[in-house]
Amino acid sequence: MFIGKGGVGKTTLACATAISLARSGERVLLASIDQAHSLGDAMGVNIPHDPGTTAGFKTVMDELDVIEIDTLALLEDKYRNTVKTLKVGTGHDHGIGAELTSLEPGELTGMPGVQELLGLAEIVELASDDQWDIVVVDCGPTADALRTLAAPDMFLAYLERIWPRHRRVASAIGIDIRQAVIVATVEKISSAVATVRDVLADHKRTGVRLITEPERVAVAEAARTRSAIALLGLRLDAVIVNKVLPPLDPPGEQVDGDAHPSARWYRNRRSEQLDVVESLEQSMSDVIVFTAQHTGPEPVGLSSLGALAYAVNAELADTDGSREEDATAPTVWLESGTGTESVYAMRIYLPLAAPSSLSLARAEDDLIVGADGARRRIRLTSVLRRCTVDAAELDGHNLIVRFRPDPKVWPK
Repeated sequence: MFIGKGGVGKTTLACATAISLARSGERVLLASIDQAHSLGDAMGVNIPHDPGTTAGFKTVMDELDVIEIDTLALLEDKYRNTVKTLKVGTGHDHGIGAELTSLEPGELTGMPGVQELLGLAEIVELASDDQWDIVVVDCGPTADALRTLAAPDMFLAYLERIWPRHRRVASAIGIDIRQAVIVATVEKISSAVATVRDVLADHKRTGVRLITEPERVAVAEAARTRSAIALLGLRLDAVIVNKVLPPLDPPGEQVDGDAHPSARWYRNRRSEQLDVVESLEQSMSDVIVFTAQHTGPEPVGLSSLGALAYAVNAELADTDGSREEDATAPTVWLESGTGTESVYAMRIYLPLAAPSSLSLARAEDDLIVGADGARRRIRLTSVLRRCTVDAAELDGHNLIVRFRPDPKVWPK
């Protein structure tokens, strides 16, 4: 998945990576859930898509197909199918089923997270198709992408709080067919969202490439985004610094101090960019950081993207995968003591950009962690649910939270 700054630049890097993979013999699907729909523009191809319908596939070269997923059209299509299901049975036109079936598809577009969840679900469904070996995903801008990637956990957590599964199952038992259909529909949706969450959290299947630019403000944003990616439990493959100026002078050649002002500006600007890249490498020493040179003219079309693909592939050839710590989930262990004198610890991988942004809160059986503008609700293990939070500290890139048993609920 490609997220980050760069707009079309992010999309061109996703295209270049897909082309490089296809050239190596992999069967690749390049999919976009960025509603700017710039994938076809970058490729220089017309991706078939009739208004109001879900998108079709376009084969752009051997082993490479592309698709632009219109989540709005997908929402309307899925909703109509759901309404047809809910309209089974007669004589019970009341309650949540009647409220849902009375809505128009367009009224759902304002509901936060719905389109994002559907886009991710579509990607997961495509990834399970044996037609492709790899699915490269061009996500939306940074903030939109993070909301999208956080949506599955958020949806499942709120569903469980608002309508727990044991209550759903209990409400489906009886003679009310409509209620049983509603429960079955919710269970189907819940199962699909859980599958999306599990695929995102599977570090063997899913990784993120974060795109930034050689500007200090952009790099600062990238550091916060990296923290959010870790908090969401995702694997960060690499950070790509896009549009770095190539060297003006051949290696080893003397730099002419009396050169034209434009040449001096170019060298100074490149030097500033390299300083930013070096600073980024130092602050993210456990993550692969590589650069994509500025191509001059905008790389549009397979020919230009193909040249960029060679450059991207050459950079990656020098790496052996992500150096990011592989922590798919928080780790819990007994640190000391026994019984009510025990101390349990939970470690969460969290490379903070701004430690002062860290916040912790306990809500029933969940621990809510906030950092660098992101927030995650983490369901506590059964033993920690009987404990109270005792202390928390940062240990390098890890957050360590300690718990002590609550005598009121601790087994005796």
